Amino acid sequence: MRSFDYRRLADQAWDTDIVNLVAKIHECKGRQDLFIRQKPVELNRLVELAKIQSTEASNKIEGIVTTSTRIKQLFAEKITPRNRDEDEIMGYRDVLNIIHESNAYIPIRPAYILQLYRELLKRAGLSYGGHFKHVQNYINETKTDGTAVTRFTPIAPYETPDAVESLCNTYEQAVANEKIDALILIPTFICDFLCIHPFNDGNGRMSRLLTLLLLYKNGYRVGKYISIEKQIEQTKDRYYDTLKEADAGWHEEKNDPTPFIRYMLQVILACYIEFEERVGLINESGDNSTAYDIVKKYTEEKIGKFTGADVVAHCPSIGRSSALAALKKLTEEGYIIRKGVGRSTFYVRADRKKNRPKFS
Repeated sequence: MRSFDYRRLADQAWDTDIVNLVAKIHECKGRQDLFIRQKPVELNRLVELAKIQSTEASNKIEGIVTTSTRIKQLFAEKITPRNRDEDEIMGYRDVLNIIHESNAYIPIRPAYILQLYRELLKRAGLSYGGHFKHVQNYINETKTDGTAVTRFTPIAPYETPDAVESLCNTYEQAVANEKIDALILIPTFICDFLCIHPFNDGNGRMSRLLTLLLLYKNGYRVGKYISIEKQIEQTKDRYYDTLKEADAGWHEEKNDPTPFIRYMLQVILACYIEFEERVGLINESGDNSTAYDIVKKYTEEKIGKFTGADVVAHCPSIGRSSALAALKKLTEEGYIIRKGVGRSTFYVRADRKKNRPKFS
């Protein structure tokens, strides 16, 4: 069975871009508490939005879907799940809530990982929830001609409990030694977790939930306000490509997790940048600004097309109805142009040759 030894990470010479990414994320972490204290009420709206986006995006990656409208209604408990997909979506929401509320009390131990996995699948009533895999699983890849091939074979079921135990022990020892930056450790742990593929189903979703948990436990709280899963879903092809690079030679202990580490650092930094932009918009709007002022400022700084949902997400200090009303007024005044119909509706900034908006 593959052994796990993270001591080599302490002596590894990292590429300049990785060092820079780690440094930038450290800077963001240093500022996060200040930002969070500034507008706690407004940021609560970001928390709820991030939960919906995380649940929707992480399940969408695995082909588990429902409509955005139904997800919002499910979260608001206005309707009940109508099929297995919606049961699993709500199971993800349940685990997400546990991690948000109790991350400090969830050790990185196999028993706790199994409990989270049980909660993930409890609503769907799947018998293997809460247990390691009992049949061999495979990571398959579909080629351009439509044929499926096995890209990677995870370890056998009988080896899985010991492998997860060893992985958790290795991670905890590395954290205790404080010789390896947590931002390097976390993607390495997740990469190994996915190579073990310890469950019959739900390995990808569990890996993203564990990513959030590990970030929380190391003081990186951005996932509370900005959906890490959505950032991954938007770059899904790179996500799979870097995992493919990182697991080559894994069984022989010759794999290099660097591509996946780089990718995850880029994801985390992108989330921090988005977080600071949203908090900045809250602060710059001022306490006396109207919804119209806030939405107008957002549209003036927006390049390319955007939707009503984008405006609501990026202007958390105002309600949805106020944001949409401001959009309507800005459209009528000619500051923005509405295109499309129904769910395909989006907006673009008008090219006003006269009286152009001023940029600071």
